[in-house]
Amino acid sequence: MIELPARAGRAVRLRAGQMVKLVNTHGTQVVDCWAFMADDPSEFMSMEHSRVGIGRVNPRRGDVLLSNHRRPILNLVEDTSPGVHDTLIAACDRYRYEQLGAKGPHANCTDNLREALREIGFAPSETPAPLNLFMNIPIGADGAVRFEPTLAKAGDFVTLRAERDVVVAFSACPQDMVPINGRDMVPREAHYQVLDQIDRGRDERRG
Repeated sequence: MIELPARAGRAVRLRAGQMVKLVNTHGTQVVDCWAFMADDPSEFMSMEHSRVGIGRVNPRRGDVLLSNHRRPILNLVEDTSPGVHDTLIAACDRYRYEQLGAKGPHANCTDNLREALREIGFAPSETPAPLNLFMNIPIGADGAVRFEPTLAKAGDFVTLRAERDVVVAFSACPQDMVPINGRDMVPREAHYQVLDQIDRGRDERRG
């Protein structure tokens, strides 16, 4: 397993058919996720297009997420968490923390994305809205949204399969001013692993 440090980002290249397993190590950490076509940074995983494609606000196991060209890009093939993920909230940035009252520079997912992609020599054209894995944003009957602690448990994981050659980026969200990363609001590390196939034996042992 590779560490995704608290408050930091990492990016990996995946060939079509490869998978990346993301583990919520402590059970309290929200992780922003993006995907870009490897040969065209202007085509990326799009939450607005994916919501239309899956017919729901929150993706479930087996759902195929779409690009801004409405093509399959990632498949959520495994999910051991309660399945509460968010597709509505933009990546945090310096302006979000300034509005929340942060004094001085604050780590944020937008900068984490840029730095992670820069490290592997990949330059996106913009910062798309992320798939906020493990993020709990309930929507009330009146349409209002709330920022609540994740429902994930320590060791819960998701596995995402690349439908095309892609670059996938993660950010262990640095949010410490609203309680999405647990009620203590302490960002923590997560872990990930690139896989060529799912361990079917593990699934059989569970069954």
